[in-house]
Amino acid sequence: MALFVTLVISGVGVAAFMALALPLPWLLGPLLGCLIAALFGVRLQGAPKTGQVMRTILGVAVGATITPALFAQLGTLIWTLALMPPLVICVGAVGYPLFRKGFGFDHPTAFYAAMPGGLQDMLLFGEEAGGDVRALSLIHATRVLIVVMVLPFVFAFFYGVDMSQPVGEPFLSVPWTQLLILAAAGLAGWRIAAAFGLFGASILGPLFLTAALSLAGVIHHRPPAEAIQAAQFFIGFTIGVKYAGISWRELRVDVTAGVIFSVLSLCISAVFAAVVFRLGWLPFTESVLAFSPGGQAEMAIVALVAGADAAVVVAHHLVRIVFVIIGAPLVNRRFD
Repeated sequence: MALFVTLVISGVGVAAFMALALPLPWLLGPLLGCLIAALFGVRLQGAPKTGQVMRTILGVAVGATITPALFAQLGTLIWTLALMPPLVICVGAVGYPLFRKGFGFDHPTAFYAAMPGGLQDMLLFGEEAGGDVRALSLIHATRVLIVVMVLPFVFAFFYGVDMSQPVGEPFLSVPWTQLLILAAAGLAGWRIAAAFGLFGASILGPLFLTAALSLAGVIHHRPPAEAIQAAQFFIGFTIGVKYAGISWRELRVDVTAGVIFSVLSLCISAVFAAVVFRLGWLPFTESVLAFSPGGQAEMAIVALVAGADAAVVVAHHLVRIVFVIIGAPLVNRRFD
Protein backbone atom coordinates (compact mmCIF):
# COMPACT_ATOMS: atom_id res chain seq x y z
CA MET A 1 0.00 0.00 0.00
CA ALA A 2 2.82 2.40 0.89
CA LEU A 3 4.47 1.76 -2.48
CA PHE A 4 1.18 2.46 -4.29
CA VAL A 5 0.80 5.76 -2.39
CA THR A 6 4.39 6.64 -3.30
CA LEU A 7 3.76 5.98 -6.99
CA VAL A 8 0.56 8.04 -6.95
CA ILE A 9 2.31 10.98 -5.28
CA SER A 10 5.15 10.69 -7.77
CA GLY A 11 2.69 10.70 -10.67
CA VAL A 12 0.99 13.81 -9.28
CA GLY A 13 4.41 15.44 -9.08
CA VAL A 14 5.08 14.70 -12.75
CA ALA A 15 1.68 16.09 -13.76
CA ALA A 16 2.21 19.26 -11.71
CA PHE A 17 5.63 19.93 -13.23
CA MET A 18 4.25 19.36 -16.73
CA ALA A 19 1.27 21.66 -16.09
CA LEU A 20 3.61 24.41 -14.87
CA ALA A 21 6.11 23.80 -17.71
CA LEU A 22 8.93 23.25 -15.20
CA PRO A 23 12.18 21.50 -16.21
CA LEU A 24 12.78 17.75 -15.79
CA PRO A 25 9.21 16.79 -14.80
CA TRP A 26 9.94 13.04 -14.79
CA LEU A 27 12.84 13.46 -12.35
CA LEU A 28 12.02 16.51 -10.25
CA GLY A 29 8.26 15.93 -10.05
CA PRO A 30 8.50 12.60 -8.16
CA LEU A 31 11.45 13.88 -6.13
CA LEU A 32 9.69 17.00 -4.88
CA GLY A 33 6.32 15.27 -4.47
CA CYS A 34 7.77 12.52 -2.26
CA LEU A 35 9.88 15.03 -0.32
CA ILE A 36 6.81 17.13 0.56
CA ALA A 37 4.79 14.03 1.44
CA ALA A 38 7.59 12.72 3.68
CA LEU A 39 7.81 16.04 5.52
CA PHE A 40 4.06 15.78 6.22
CA GLY A 41 4.53 12.31 7.67
CA VAL A 42 3.06 10.27 4.81
CA ARG A 43 4.27 6.67 4.87
CA LEU A 44 6.34 6.07 1.74
CA GLN A 45 8.16 3.09 0.32
CA GLY A 46 10.89 2.80 -2.29
CA ALA A 47 11.46 0.11 -4.90
CA PRO A 48 15.20 -0.66 -4.70
CA LYS A 49 15.19 -3.60 -7.12
CA THR A 50 13.29 -1.63 -9.76
CA GLY A 51 15.59 1.32 -9.12
CA GLN A 52 18.60 -0.85 -9.94
CA VAL A 53 16.99 -1.84 -13.25
CA MET A 54 16.36 1.83 -14.02
CA ARG A 55 20.00 2.68 -13.34
CA THR A 56 20.90 -0.05 -15.83
CA ILE A 57 18.77 1.69 -18.47
CA LEU A 58 20.56 4.93 -17.70
CA GLY A 59 23.95 3.23 -17.99
CA VAL A 60 23.00 1.90 -21.42
CA ALA A 61 21.79 5.37 -22.48
CA VAL A 62 25.07 7.01 -21.50
CA GLY A 63 27.16 4.22 -23.01
CA ALA A 64 25.33 4.60 -26.32
CA THR A 65 26.46 8.24 -26.49
CA ILE A 66 30.15 7.26 -26.45
CA THR A 67 31.49 7.44 -29.99
CA PRO A 68 34.97 7.83 -31.49
CA ALA A 69 34.42 11.61 -31.34
CA LEU A 70 34.92 11.39 -27.56
CA PHE A 71 38.53 10.30 -27.99
CA ALA A 72 39.25 13.43 -30.01
CA GLN A 73 38.79 15.35 -26.75
CA LEU A 74 41.25 13.28 -24.71
CA GLY A 75 43.98 15.92 -24.91
CA THR A 76 41.72 18.35 -23.07
CA LEU A 77 39.93 15.83 -20.86
CA ILE A 78 43.22 14.77 -19.26
CA TRP A 79 43.47 18.23 -17.71
CA THR A 80 39.85 18.51 -16.63
CA LEU A 81 39.79 14.99 -15.17
CA ALA A 82 42.98 15.81 -13.24
CA LEU A 83 41.05 18.57 -11.44
CA MET A 84 38.62 16.13 -9.83
CA PRO A 85 40.92 15.06 -6.93
CA PRO A 86 41.63 18.72 -5.97
CA LEU A 87 37.87 19.37 -6.11
CA VAL A 88 37.21 16.48 -3.72
CA ILE A 89 39.95 17.68 -1.35
CA CYS A 90 38.58 21.23 -1.31
CA VAL A 91 35.01 20.05 -0.66
CA GLY A 92 36.17 17.71 2.10
CA ALA A 93 38.34 20.39 3.70
CA VAL A 94 35.30 22.69 3.95
CA GLY A 95 32.77 20.00 4.88
CA TYR A 96 34.60 18.18 7.67
CA PRO A 97 34.98 21.20 10.02
CA LEU A 98 31.38 22.18 9.27
CA PHE A 99 30.03 18.81 10.37
CA ARG A 100 32.54 18.15 13.19
CA LYS A 101 32.74 21.56 14.84
CA GLY A 102 29.68 23.35 13.51
CA PHE A 103 27.10 20.59 14.07
CA GLY A 104 28.90 18.32 16.55
CA PHE A 105 28.87 15.07 14.57
CA ASP A 106 31.34 12.37 15.60
CA HIS A 107 34.46 11.86 13.51
CA PRO A 108 33.32 9.04 11.16
CA THR A 109 29.96 10.68 10.51
CA ALA A 110 31.54 14.09 9.86
CA PHE A 111 34.26 12.62 7.65
CA TYR A 112 32.04 10.53 5.39
CA ALA A 113 29.35 13.22 5.29
CA ALA A 114 32.00 15.59 3.86
CA MET A 115 33.09 13.16 1.14
CA PRO A 116 31.30 13.85 -2.19
CA GLY A 117 31.20 10.21 -3.22
CA GLY A 118 28.41 7.83 -4.10
CA LEU A 119 25.62 7.72 -1.52
CA GLN A 120 25.66 3.95 -1.03
CA ASP A 121 29.46 3.81 -0.81
CA MET A 122 29.61 6.57 1.80
CA LEU A 123 26.90 4.87 3.86
CA LEU A 124 28.81 1.59 3.75
CA PHE A 125 32.14 3.15 4.71
CA GLY A 126 30.50 5.30 7.37
CA GLU A 127 28.73 2.33 8.92
CA GLU A 128 31.95 0.29 8.99
CA ALA A 129 33.72 3.20 10.70
CA GLY A 130 30.98 3.48 13.34
CA GLY A 131 29.21 6.55 11.94
CA ASP A 132 25.53 7.49 12.11
CA VAL A 133 24.04 5.86 9.01
CA ARG A 134 20.72 7.70 9.21
CA ALA A 135 22.47 11.08 9.45
CA LEU A 136 24.75 10.18 6.53
CA SER A 137 21.76 9.09 4.47
CA LEU A 138 19.90 12.37 5.06
CA ILE A 139 22.99 14.55 4.47
CA HIS A 140 23.95 12.88 1.19
CA ALA A 141 20.33 12.70 0.02
CA THR A 142 20.08 16.44 0.71
CA ARG A 143 23.29 17.08 -1.25
CA VAL A 144 21.96 15.22 -4.28
CA LEU A 145 18.51 16.80 -3.91
CA ILE A 146 19.85 20.38 -3.74
CA VAL A 147 22.14 19.91 -6.74
CA VAL A 148 19.48 18.18 -8.85
CA MET A 149 16.86 20.78 -7.97
CA VAL A 150 19.05 23.87 -8.42
CA LEU A 151 20.96 23.17 -11.63
CA PRO A 152 18.04 22.58 -14.04
CA PHE A 153 16.33 25.80 -12.87
CA VAL A 154 19.58 27.78 -13.14
CA PHE A 155 20.19 26.40 -16.62
CA ALA A 156 16.63 27.02 -17.82
CA PHE A 157 15.84 30.40 -16.28
CA PHE A 158 19.23 32.14 -16.06
CA TYR A 159 21.26 30.75 -18.96
CA GLY A 160 18.55 29.84 -21.46
CA VAL A 161 19.55 26.18 -21.74
CA ASP A 162 16.80 24.12 -23.37
CA MET A 163 15.88 21.55 -20.70
CA SER A 164 13.16 19.93 -22.78
CA GLN A 165 15.31 18.22 -25.40
CA PRO A 166 14.28 14.65 -26.30
CA VAL A 167 16.34 12.07 -24.42
CA GLY A 168 15.71 9.40 -27.04
CA GLU A 169 13.49 8.25 -29.87
CA PRO A 170 9.97 6.92 -29.26
CA PHE A 171 9.78 3.19 -28.56
CA LEU A 172 8.20 2.37 -31.91
CA SER A 173 10.94 4.23 -33.78
CA VAL A 174 13.79 2.09 -32.45
CA PRO A 175 14.42 -1.10 -34.51
CA TRP A 176 13.56 -4.25 -32.56
CA THR A 177 17.03 -5.65 -33.19
CA GLN A 178 18.55 -2.60 -31.49
CA LEU A 179 16.12 -2.97 -28.59
CA LEU A 180 17.24 -6.56 -28.07
CA ILE A 181 20.92 -5.63 -28.23
CA LEU A 182 20.43 -2.74 -25.81
CA ALA A 183 18.55 -4.97 -23.36
CA ALA A 184 21.17 -7.71 -23.61
CA ALA A 185 24.01 -5.21 -23.14
CA GLY A 186 22.33 -3.80 -20.04
CA LEU A 187 21.71 -7.17 -18.41
CA ALA A 188 25.07 -8.70 -19.35
CA GLY A 189 27.00 -5.57 -18.38
CA TRP A 190 25.33 -5.48 -14.97
CA ARG A 191 25.95 -9.18 -14.29
CA ILE A 192 29.61 -9.04 -15.41
CA ALA A 193 30.34 -5.92 -13.35
CA ALA A 194 28.63 -7.44 -10.30
CA ALA A 195 30.65 -10.65 -10.70
CA PHE A 196 33.87 -8.60 -10.55
CA GLY A 197 32.62 -6.63 -7.55
CA LEU A 198 32.65 -3.31 -9.42
CA PHE A 199 31.09 -0.46 -7.45
CA GLY A 200 27.96 0.93 -9.11
CA ALA A 201 27.70 -2.30 -11.12
CA SER A 202 24.11 -1.66 -12.22
CA ILE A 203 25.04 1.55 -14.04
CA LEU A 204 28.75 1.26 -14.86
CA GLY A 205 28.69 -2.32 -16.18
CA PRO A 206 26.01 -1.58 -18.79
CA LEU A 207 27.72 1.74 -19.57
CA PHE A 208 31.09 0.13 -20.35
CA LEU A 209 29.65 -2.76 -22.38
CA THR A 210 27.28 -0.52 -24.35
CA ALA A 211 30.13 1.93 -25.02
CA ALA A 212 32.23 -0.90 -26.43
CA LEU A 213 29.37 -2.00 -28.70
CA SER A 214 28.76 1.61 -29.76
CA LEU A 215 32.43 2.09 -30.67
CA ALA A 216 32.33 -1.20 -32.56
CA GLY A 217 29.38 0.06 -34.62
CA VAL A 218 26.93 -2.50 -33.24
CA ILE A 219 24.72 -0.03 -31.36
CA HIS A 220 23.30 3.02 -33.16
CA HIS A 221 20.44 4.05 -30.85
CA ARG A 222 19.85 5.02 -27.25
CA PRO A 223 17.15 3.23 -25.25
CA PRO A 224 13.65 4.56 -26.10
CA ALA A 225 12.56 7.86 -24.59
CA GLU A 226 9.90 6.06 -22.55
CA ALA A 227 12.54 3.88 -20.86
CA ILE A 228 14.73 6.87 -19.94
CA GLN A 229 11.68 8.72 -18.59
CA ALA A 230 10.87 5.68 -16.44
CA ALA A 231 14.46 5.73 -15.14
CA GLN A 232 14.08 9.41 -14.23
CA PHE A 233 10.78 8.66 -12.46
CA PHE A 234 12.14 5.90 -10.25
CA ILE A 235 15.44 7.64 -9.47
CA GLY A 236 13.50 10.79 -8.58
CA PHE A 237 11.16 9.23 -6.04
CA THR A 238 14.02 7.10 -4.62
CA ILE A 239 15.70 10.32 -3.46
CA GLY A 240 12.48 11.71 -2.00
CA VAL A 241 11.66 8.49 -0.14
CA LYS A 242 14.88 8.76 1.88
CA TYR A 243 13.18 11.49 3.93
CA ALA A 244 10.37 9.16 5.02
CA GLY A 245 9.89 9.10 8.79
CA ILE A 246 12.07 12.17 9.32
CA SER A 247 11.95 13.71 12.80
CA TRP A 248 12.08 17.39 13.75
CA ARG A 249 15.59 16.94 15.17
CA GLU A 250 16.81 15.29 11.96
CA LEU A 251 15.30 18.13 9.95
CA ARG A 252 16.86 20.76 12.21
CA VAL A 253 20.33 19.18 12.42
CA ASP A 254 21.00 16.64 9.65
CA VAL A 255 19.08 18.28 6.80
CA THR A 256 20.19 21.79 7.76
CA ALA A 257 23.80 20.61 7.80
CA GLY A 258 23.26 18.98 4.42
CA VAL A 259 21.78 22.16 2.94
CA ILE A 260 24.67 24.34 4.13
CA PHE A 261 27.22 21.78 2.93
CA SER A 262 25.48 21.55 -0.46
CA VAL A 263 25.57 25.32 -0.96
CA LEU A 264 29.27 25.47 -0.02
CA SER A 265 30.02 22.50 -2.31
CA LEU A 266 28.19 24.15 -5.21
CA CYS A 267 30.19 27.35 -4.68
CA ILE A 268 33.48 25.43 -4.76
CA SER A 269 32.34 23.49 -7.83
CA ALA A 270 31.35 26.74 -9.54
CA VAL A 271 34.91 28.03 -9.16
CA PHE A 272 36.37 24.91 -10.79
CA ALA A 273 33.72 24.95 -13.55
CA ALA A 274 34.37 28.65 -14.24
CA VAL A 275 38.12 28.03 -14.61
CA VAL A 276 37.55 25.12 -16.99
CA PHE A 277 35.04 27.11 -19.05
CA ARG A 278 37.21 30.24 -19.18
CA LEU A 279 40.17 28.20 -20.40
CA GLY A 280 37.97 26.78 -23.14
CA TRP A 281 38.48 23.20 -22.06
CA LEU A 282 34.75 22.34 -21.89
CA PRO A 283 31.50 24.04 -22.97
CA PHE A 284 29.49 25.78 -20.27
CA THR A 285 26.89 23.07 -19.59
CA GLU A 286 29.46 20.26 -19.49
CA SER A 287 31.73 22.32 -17.22
CA VAL A 288 28.98 22.89 -14.67
CA LEU A 289 27.61 19.33 -14.71
CA ALA A 290 31.04 17.66 -14.66
CA PHE A 291 32.15 19.51 -11.53
CA SER A 292 28.82 19.58 -9.68
CA PRO A 293 28.71 17.52 -6.46
CA GLY A 294 25.60 15.60 -7.47
CA GLY A 295 25.00 11.90 -7.97
CA GLN A 296 26.41 10.19 -11.03
CA ALA A 297 23.02 8.94 -12.24
CA GLU A 298 21.27 12.26 -11.61
CA MET A 299 23.92 14.30 -13.41
CA ALA A 300 23.76 11.90 -16.34
CA ILE A 301 20.01 12.50 -16.61
CA VAL A 302 20.42 16.28 -16.49
CA ALA A 303 23.14 16.04 -19.16
CA LEU A 304 20.90 13.99 -21.47
CA VAL A 305 17.96 16.38 -21.07
CA ALA A 306 20.17 19.46 -21.51
CA GLY A 307 21.72 18.06 -24.68
CA ALA A 308 25.18 18.00 -23.09
CA ASP A 309 27.81 15.32 -23.69
CA ALA A 310 26.71 12.79 -21.08
CA ALA A 311 29.81 10.65 -21.61
CA VAL A 312 32.10 13.55 -20.68
CA VAL A 313 30.01 14.39 -17.62
CA VAL A 314 29.90 10.79 -16.38
CA ALA A 315 33.66 10.36 -16.94
CA HIS A 316 34.36 13.20 -14.50
CA HIS A 317 31.98 11.83 -11.88
CA LEU A 318 33.50 8.38 -12.28
CA VAL A 319 36.97 9.79 -11.52
CA ARG A 320 35.55 11.67 -8.52
CA ILE A 321 33.87 8.58 -7.08
CA VAL A 322 36.91 6.33 -7.68
CA PHE A 323 39.16 8.89 -5.95
CA VAL A 324 36.79 9.08 -2.96
CA ILE A 325 36.34 5.29 -2.69
CA ILE A 326 40.09 4.65 -2.78
CA GLY A 327 41.29 7.65 -0.81
CA ALA A 328 38.59 8.23 1.82
CA PRO A 329 39.16 5.05 3.91
CA LEU A 330 42.93 5.64 3.89
CA VAL A 331 42.62 9.28 4.96
CA ASN A 332 39.96 8.40 7.56
CA ARG A 333 42.23 5.85 9.23
CA ARG A 334 45.04 8.44 9.25
CA PHE A 335 42.84 11.06 10.94
CA ASP A 336 41.25 8.55 13.29
